[in-house]
Amino acid sequence: MTQKIIFDYNNMMADKLGAHGITASDIDKIAPQIKSAFDTVMSEKGKGMMGWSDMPYNQGEIVQEILETAEYVRANFEYFVVLGIGGSALGPIAVFQALCHLHHNDLPKAKRGGAPKFYVEDNVDPERMQALLDVIDPEKTCFNVITKSGATSETMSQYLIISDILEKAYGTDAARHIIATTDSKKGNLIKIAREKGYRTFYIPDGVGGRFSEICPVGLLPAAVLGIDIREMLAGCAYMDEICRDADPRRNMALMAATLQYIAMQKGCNVTVCMPYADSLKYISDWFCQLWGESLGKRYDKEGKEVFVGQTPVKSLGVTDQHSQVQLYAEGPFDKVITFIAVDKYRTDVTIAEGCADIPDVHFLCGHTMSELINTERRATAYALTKAGKLNHTIILPEVNAHTLGQLLYFFMLETAFAGALLNINTFNQPGVEEGKNATYAMFGRVGYETKKAELDSAPQDSADYVL
Repeated sequence: MTQKIIFDYNNMMADKLGAHGITASDIDKIAPQIKSAFDTVMSEKGKGMMGWSDMPYNQGEIVQEILETAEYVRANFEYFVVLGIGGSALGPIAVFQALCHLHHNDLPKAKRGGAPKFYVEDNVDPERMQALLDVIDPEKTCFNVITKSGATSETMSQYLIISDILEKAYGTDAARHIIATTDSKKGNLIKIAREKGYRTFYIPDGVGGRFSEICPVGLLPAAVLGIDIREMLAGCAYMDEICRDADPRRNMALMAATLQYIAMQKGCNVTVCMPYADSLKYISDWFCQLWGESLGKRYDKEGKEVFVGQTPVKSLGVTDQHSQVQLYAEGPFDKVITFIAVDKYRTDVTIAEGCADIPDVHFLCGHTMSELINTERRATAYALTKAGKLNHTIILPEVNAHTLGQLLYFFMLETAFAGALLNINTFNQPGVEEGKNATYAMFGRVGYETKKAELDSAPQDSADYVL
């Protein structure tokens, strides 16, 4: 029997929350808008920048090739390093954390199931690059360079450093250490890969970085780590199939998007992703890019200035009960909190007997840590609900490849529906491009002379405002 994740939105509704909650009438009032958003997403599936929506179904051959390559990597290398940024890094990190041992790299290889140690370089901090080189042996390392355009400055700077090290040490044999994941036809990396003879995987058309975890971008690292990528894709397909109803009351992703949209109209411009499992900690990082980059837009589809979007915040239960929940409970009514719960953890630990003479401690004895973490989650949700703060809970029966695939695809569908409700282009990122273009111009990249002139003519920073 398929394990299905559950979306519990009781604590979003006025029945539980009171004056700050959402009513059935609030949902019914925008029924035509909800139907239009649903129809828009359904009509665009598999087209344009929604190519990701076909990936649970159309990757049979590529999955087999990925699995064969993963076996090659596992048999020949002790370390596997992803060079990437944005979705090319956040997705692999999130899945690694979710489905591998929490101290994977500290285990002997036999306890890692034969998988290599895994690292993701998703920044250009020079200390970080040097730290990586201090703990790996390039001769025993396979590097997966991921960039669709081959022009991503951060990734290509990493590539230049690594390829230089490998070619100086191993000459033409350096190619066996590098796998490129990029566009099949255009861009710099595909040209380099063909010239150098790298193994290559392709990012399909219509798949932006933040939606790329279920294509070779994320599937190859997962397979190298021994994760069942077919089950991940099956989980995605299952979520897709149960979210095909135009009525949000029978479509969890559409209902989630609807509630977030209504909350935004009520002034909730912050959304908090708060998993109660260390395994799901980096799902919050991945979600923050997905939600923020997709929905934070200046213009709607008609070109009207709208300045929409929610600021995503990552949080971890119970850690951040002791750092952020005070704000959530007693601060402004400007947030929606998404709890992610796990019904059955993959292991459990019983709290030992002790401190019998200290009632404030002894009451814990004999209970399990899973009881404690889930009780604290329910208690936090109760406290926030009592305070009138919008919150809902996604419950995973357990964390495995299938349920994780469901969760990833749920968030992607929710984002698509929310973007359609906001009447924006969910899949572009013009705000990011402006910063990229300014960087290129400052470095004197050919073709960015006009942007360089614009920067040079901008008012200079005043010394009066520097302390």
